[in-house]
Amino acid sequence: MIQFSSPIAGCMRWGKWGANFSTSAYRKMIETCLQHQITSFDHADIYGHYTTEEEFGNALKEAPALRSQMQLITKCGIRMLSDNRPEHLIKSYNTSKDHIIASAERSLENLGTDYLDVLLIHRPDALLNPHEVAEAVDQLKQQGKIKQFGVSNFLPHQVNMLQAFVDVEINQVEISIIHLKPFLDGTLDQCIENNILPMAWAPMGGGILTDENHPRFRSITATASELADKYATSTDEILVAFLLKHPSKIIPVIGSTRPDRLLMAKNAAHIPLTNEEWYQLWTASTGEDVP
Repeated sequence: MIQFSSPIAGCMRWGKWGANFSTSAYRKMIETCLQHQITSFDHADIYGHYTTEEEFGNALKEAPALRSQMQLITKCGIRMLSDNRPEHLIKSYNTSKDHIIASAERSLENLGTDYLDVLLIHRPDALLNPHEVAEAVDQLKQQGKIKQFGVSNFLPHQVNMLQAFVDVEINQVEISIIHLKPFLDGTLDQCIENNILPMAWAPMGGGILTDENHPRFRSITATASELADKYATSTDEILVAFLLKHPSKIIPVIGSTRPDRLLMAKNAAHIPLTNEEWYQLWTASTGEDVP
């Protein structure tokens, strides 16, 4: 079983979709993460319009010894409209055997590595054929090109269908103080029942504490601030601690280009929220007492 760091460093904004890091900046960010035991890095083939994996890989080529210190996660299955993929006529999904294998092999080349620790199907595909997915995953695992397989943004019934054909080990979904659906729709229950690791993207609600127009801004901010004062920490750490409290063992994916934001999420593991405090945050988000 692969041991992932908590948090996972989300790389979506490291390249052209955000900070536009140079190769040296990628390397510095990677090394800073590793120095603080943040060893897991989350990618997708589409990030940066199909450029971020290769840019990250260029940094690893400068320091190949870094690869053995980290876990690399990537995703495939979305076909974006992009100048880097002129053959794509519309945005669509492809989870065929050939596409999964070709995508994994391209990610291996871009990242400059012999294996991926995790390959995820990025989005549910209405045309997903579980037999083909299973064949692709089996082949990639047998060849040593991937270690674990999972999905992203899949609902429980979609995971159930796929899991009848192939072992689904991870589900990366949106979970936060303002996105409570996975707590209620069976996603996290399924993770516990089937030993599936939940990874949370946008785990701090996509900047809820800076959006005064959000309908629950005041109640969430007030409650999180009260708890932050109690634990001598920040409101962001409280929002991450809210996720870490859950017994499904959620791992947050922090999509930041700032090391201090990643360290903040790491520190959240030391905040011992009580059950009552957890429900204070829940109530602040929903605006209603639990039934």
